[in-house]
Amino acid sequence: MVKGSFVGNIAQDLALDAKRLKSGKARVFTRDSAEYIELNRDRGALLIKERIDREALCGQTTPCALHCQIILENPMEFYSINVEITDINDNPPTFETSSVHFNISESTHSGTAFILDRAIDLDVGGNGLKTYVLKPTDSFSLKMNNQDDISKNVEMVLHTPLDREKNEHLSLVLTAVDGGEPQMTGTMQIHITVLDANDNAPVFTQPIYKASIKENAPVGTVVATVTATDADHGSNVLIVESSMQCALLTMSRSKTSSSTSKRRMEAPLHSAATLTVKIMIQDQNDNPPQVLYPVQTGGSLVAEMVPRSADVGYLVTKVVAVDVDSGQNAWLSYKLQKATDRALFEVGSQNGEIRTIRQVTDKDAVKQRLTVIVEDNGQPSRSATVIVNMAVADSFPEVLSEFTDFTHDKEYNDNLTFYLVLALAVVSFLFITCLVVIISVKIYRWRQSRILYQSNLPVIPYYPPRYSDTLGTGTLQHVYNYEVCRTTDSRKSD
Repeated sequence: MVKGSFVGNIAQDLALDAKRLKSGKARVFTRDSAEYIELNRDRGALLIKERIDREALCGQTTPCALHCQIILENPMEFYSINVEITDINDNPPTFETSSVHFNISESTHSGTAFILDRAIDLDVGGNGLKTYVLKPTDSFSLKMNNQDDISKNVEMVLHTPLDREKNEHLSLVLTAVDGGEPQMTGTMQIHITVLDANDNAPVFTQPIYKASIKENAPVGTVVATVTATDADHGSNVLIVESSMQCALLTMSRSKTSSSTSKRRMEAPLHSAATLTVKIMIQDQNDNPPQVLYPVQTGGSLVAEMVPRSADVGYLVTKVVAVDVDSGQNAWLSYKLQKATDRALFEVGSQNGEIRTIRQVTDKDAVKQRLTVIVEDNGQPSRSATVIVNMAVADSFPEVLSEFTDFTHDKEYNDNLTFYLVLALAVVSFLFITCLVVIISVKIYRWRQSRILYQSNLPVIPYYPPRYSDTLGTGTLQHVYNYEVCRTTDSRKSD
């Protein structure tokens, strides 16, 4: 109530008239120094002298009353007065702290409770604290331990599992509501940080990676770069800071096989994350063509027969070749390099077929030889050479005699060449050996003559003893030996 407000008519309540109040100098007396009530003697009424705060006077005590006395003089009289102070809803509920913070792991189970600080309302009775409200309620709900005593602590209960990857920070508001009229409230902010749990496996940016590599790539060549992300955080993340990792797939050994063009690799990472990498091995032109027919044998010759009645375009044979490489590296072409008679045969550039290009006549030689080159389409290209022997004849015995002589001639020529080379090597060796011996002798004689030139010794005659013929046969001849030392100029004389 404001200052000067009417509290009660003391003259009427005590049956005192205004004259007595004035003559007796009536006044209000309180034990403490605070004077909240004053007396209007003219009206005989008690008025508010100072604003009264029930919470300051009584706190939570009910009922709350202000005790004072009315004192009159001439004669002295005392009257006790109790003024009951009723509560009004002039205080909202308040929390000890305006905000609170929780760190809650996303792996926390539903039903886990977290104690919240209670609110305080200085008002009493119906104006006091009535209930709490928590918003939003997506993940948490309120649980009050004692509905009868609302001043007890309340609990915030998790009812929906948290997911840090969806929402790392949550903000809730706890509102305390009193029962007064008008209703007053107090709030507290609740800040929740959701801690990470390792509940997410790494995820690759692509389900399947495709890469290519040359078949002759050295060991350690980077095949592909795969990228994975992890929605977790901190120590649970795949890569600290960048949340991404580049894993390099390298060749563990050189690939030399051309028969397989694809490889499938599994790249396991943390939390059982797997990735399929399809690797295409790019072919390199590292294999020459291989001739399958005609078969090249070392001991005997295989000849194709061409009848003398063959017309133009007659198919004599076909050169069959393959290339183990792939793609354009395996495309083969055929060329005629040499032939006994180029005007008689041709080779198909794409199919390797050998056909006649004119009519065969009796003047054509029986023995025909073609040298065919098989090339692939690689860069650089590789090639193989095949010799095709043909016989222009109408009967097999004629062919056999011709090619038997040819075989013997060839063997004879081969043997002759070998022996000629061997003989040349032996003669060369002997010549060099003789030359070395002659030079060595010349050097030795020259050194001996130099030694004699430098000695300058005189000639000393030597007379050996004479031996007589003791048997009397008279066959023992007289022998004289001399040792001669030549002077420096003696070489010019005989």
